[in-house]
Amino acid sequence: MPKWTRRGNREGAARGRGPWRLGWALGLLLLAVAAQAATPTLTLTMRLAEAEWQVVRQELLPRFEARCGCRVRAIDVPPEVLRQRLSAMHRAGRMQIDLFAQDNMRLRELVDAGLVSPLSAAEAQMDPAIYPTLRQAGVVDGVRYFLPFRPNVQIAYYNAEKFARYGLEPPRTWPQLLHVARTFFAREGVGRVLFKGAGGAPTTTQLYEWIVSAGGDPFDFTHPGTVATFRFLAALRPYLSPESRRAKWDTTNDALAQEAAYLAQNWPFGIRLLIRDYGKTQIRTYSGWAGPVREAHVIGGDVLGIPVGAPHRELALALARYLQSHEAQAILVRRLGWPSLRDDVAAQAEAWLRPHVAAIEAALRHGIFRRHVSYWAEYERLANEAVQRILWREEDPQEVLPPLAARLEALREPQ
Repeated sequence: MPKWTRRGNREGAARGRGPWRLGWALGLLLLAVAAQAATPTLTLTMRLAEAEWQVVRQELLPRFEARCGCRVRAIDVPPEVLRQRLSAMHRAGRMQIDLFAQDNMRLRELVDAGLVSPLSAAEAQMDPAIYPTLRQAGVVDGVRYFLPFRPNVQIAYYNAEKFARYGLEPPRTWPQLLHVARTFFAREGVGRVLFKGAGGAPTTTQLYEWIVSAGGDPFDFTHPGTVATFRFLAALRPYLSPESRRAKWDTTNDALAQEAAYLAQNWPFGIRLLIRDYGKTQIRTYSGWAGPVREAHVIGGDVLGIPVGAPHRELALALARYLQSHEAQAILVRRLGWPSLRDDVAAQAEAWLRPHVAAIEAALRHGIFRRHVSYWAEYERLANEAVQRILWREEDPQEVLPPLAARLEALREPQ
């Protein structure tokens, strides 16, 4: 066959394959697009630090995606913005969030606004390994709207070297706490026991659990247990660390690191900061002390909720279950040192962290949840006023508390 004929045949064949190849490539692209369209995308919102997001996005969510055959779009939404975001989507009739994590003190506003979907009895079932105290999380007015996810609880930090120097043991009762405070003051001429007295949420949180531990009602300033708590604070006042006046969650860590305080309550985030980062290996932790009636520790942290109108409700429930699972919680404990909602993952923590995990677990067993009230902000202002006047202005509790009780009762009347 003449060369020009063979070449012509080859060129003709090539021209014939060109459209075929283009069609094949376009077909593959369309198949990929169709497959992608068929893969549901679940939207999850949380508020995390960058290092926490890295673990969630790179280690947790890919495991869930592989099992559910879905994608998870994880976005950062601050707790104070979540209600606004959900309200806008709800009004537009286009809910774009399937599952959210929210601070357990901001739940009432979501329920009252009709933005979160209640859970059925079957949907509310929980793994037996979840701490019994945490099963109360997410119930508002007797209805379960939320599932526990990331608990937080205050524990007691103490300087073991200073305690040993003066022959002291970490206090387990209020009388022992007063004895420790008096001893440090007598030996060093300055208080070394810290109470978060700067005001705001840190003060209210510590006061709340002290009142409950005395058998009082935090929302009744005339209750004998509540009055007893303020009287004990007044007795403790002369022996407190001067840092107590400005003590919040962050400055408490500073006071412990600088040895301006030898004993203080704070959240577990201080463990890695003080012991691992600052090298303060003399600092130990335990659950804390009991009041006259019981040991009680406020449980903070995040719970999981499903918005009304969530487009992928079943997948959202599956993701919530996965985030509660042993596998997921073990990763969060091992990689981030988070307190776990389960009693079967402590062994996953690094060896140096395990004694502190045990302290957290003990505190969770004595955990309490703050009551969901619509007037929390006003209550917090009244509680802080009581602390400021009794603790720092040295006013008599009997003079301070009755008028504040009347103002608090006025807030409760519309309920």
